[in-house]
Amino acid sequence: MSNVNTHFLSTVKLITTLCFLLSASSALSNTVISSGTIMIDLTQANEHQQWEATNDNVMGGISQGQLTFDGQSSRFWGEVSLDNNGGFSSINRAIGPLPFEVDRVAVRFIGDGRRYQLRLATWKSGNRITYKHEFTTIKGQRQEKVFDLNKFQAVFRGRLLSDAPELTAQDTKQVGLLIADKQPGPFALNLIQIQFKSSQKASEYNHP
Repeated sequence: MSNVNTHFLSTVKLITTLCFLLSASSALSNTVISSGTIMIDLTQANEHQQWEATNDNVMGGISQGQLTFDGQSSRFWGEVSLDNNGGFSSINRAIGPLPFEVDRVAVRFIGDGRRYQLRLATWKSGNRITYKHEFTTIKGQRQEKVFDLNKFQAVFRGRLLSDAPELTAQDTKQVGLLIADKQPGPFALNLIQIQFKSSQKASEYNHP
């Protein structure tokens, strides 16, 4: 590879890194910090504007999905299609730095009976890695699911990565949700709250 091409690729990588970090930094002001817990409040009318949708049309599919505010919560909704080898819809949001002691994520939502993935992305040494944790929903029922960071699985385009580093709070720069349950049809997940917290603090709270 020529020096010109090497310099160009290095410049692109640097610009991408800076944009990602600036986006995460600006997102910090949109989280609520209370009692040592970082919370994303999806009942706020403007919160959905911090999220970006990515659907399978980037790979030729025709699934559709978006995050909107319905007056009470933020609604991740759309329709999954398996046509053209598609089958997924996702949303994601940059987040500010998380305290190193954070080791779990709690999500409150009202589901539709389908299976989703909570996804966290890290950005370290110029490399992005995505981690997933699947969860099921009960149609029309308000639920809270708590996910330990050490139970997330590293993935790349749907394939598990066996040699990825352990997921840590301080490296996490993005949170997202994805539906890819291989079932065509409409979906709707009403998101209420996402909390990043420490199990140690939870233990201290529950056992004074």
